[in-house]
Amino acid sequence: MTTARDDTHPMRALQGLESGDSSVRLQAALAVGTTPDPRFVDPLVERCAIEPEFHVRDMLTWALTRHSPSLTVPRLVDELRAERPQARSQALHTLSKIGDRRAWPAITRALLTDPDDEVARSAWRAAVVLVPEGEEPGLAGVLAAQLGRGERETRLSLSRALIALGDAITPSLRAVMTDPDPRVREHAIATERLWRDPDTGFGFAVEEAKRVVALGTTGREG
Repeated sequence: MTTARDDTHPMRALQGLESGDSSVRLQAALAVGTTPDPRFVDPLVERCAIEPEFHVRDMLTWALTRHSPSLTVPRLVDELRAERPQARSQALHTLSKIGDRRAWPAITRALLTDPDDEVARSAWRAAVVLVPEGEEPGLAGVLAAQLGRGERETRLSLSRALIALGDAITPSLRAVMTDPDPRVREHAIATERLWRDPDTGFGFAVEEAKRVVALGTTGREG
């Protein structure tokens, strides 16, 4: 009897992920992460694609990080081709948390420029974690080409991703400072301000960049 109960425990935990109560789903994700089992990987990834609550998704990601990357990374890479944007964004988020650079080839230009802002933001964060040494300038070029995109949170995410690449962003960032679109120039200048002075708030950097653009200069030093 005891053996039978132990053998069905993983299935009972997984059933909790389907509950209509988010607190039950949260506890189920905690349980499967506390006692990793290869049988959990597919159901966890599938739940990530549809889970509506952020805090539960975060626990699902944590549970996946508790499993072997040899099991999770290939499954998550497959998920990057899913039609559902949340499936792609959450898989990217989880890959960034796992940090296994074998996933780098799957971070394609298509994902980095995905029309869905949440997918793109997740791709940017994953890319700066996974990018191999020496490939930072190429990544910086792809990211810099999207400066000016989206609303405040998207722009801030893009600035942070670029800043995380360090000196590799300089050529791409400077090139974009002469873009004909003032919104692009403002974002580029604000990003450089934030990079050079991390204590500068993003809002302040943007306002300063707007003044620079209005004056008709690039704000470049030297």
